[in-house]
Amino acid sequence: MNLKRVTLFSGHYGSGKTNVAVNYALNLAKSGKKVSIYDLDIVNPYFRTVDAENQLVKNGVELIVSPFAETNVDIPAMNASSYKMVDDLSGYAVVDLGGDDRGALALGRFSDRLKEENNYDLLLVVNKYRPETRDLEGVLQIKKEIEYASRMKFTGIVNNSNLGVETTEETIINSLDFIEQVSKETGLPVVFTAVRDDLAKNISKKIQNVLPIDLIKYGSWL
Repeated sequence: MNLKRVTLFSGHYGSGKTNVAVNYALNLAKSGKKVSIYDLDIVNPYFRTVDAENQLVKNGVELIVSPFAETNVDIPAMNASSYKMVDDLSGYAVVDLGGDDRGALALGRFSDRLKEENNYDLLLVVNKYRPETRDLEGVLQIKKEIEYASRMKFTGIVNNSNLGVETTEETIINSLDFIEQVSKETGLPVVFTAVRDDLAKNISKKIQNVLPIDLIKYGSWL
């Protein structure tokens, strides 16, 4: 993967984009990069990057979230600090973008600046085992909605096909043909496959570009 200054993760609710974004940010930080993670998921207040705040802070990752994160207030508000994403070019930015067209609207206010700098990736996170994206038509519809709302085009795909703690090596291997079909239909490369940490070593012997991840669930790491 050609590392860009800004990496944005989006996909349908349940795709695991938040978990992928958090682990990606941690991976950058552990390699010595200056990293901030931005939670632009202004629609869904129940599962946010703030759930992993302790782990992020421990590893030196700056967390920027809505002022209403981890509350029951469902207001599409955005922290003014979010503009640091396009104002401060000295560090890496990882963005957890809301799923579907409503969530993607948050990116619209930054799209012109991001395209002007031209140092970003917008990655479509796909979980083959979620009902809304279990077929090609569903994935293409989500892609279309997010691109239209955000006024940006996806640059790659993340295969995050999993069944949570029930995921096995076979679960991941069985997703590869589908993800390759999505890649061919969209013309987008598969940037990496996210694999639970305990499975990643063996899977790496079978496929390339594996990102080992830990699972987060509502404030704790599994």
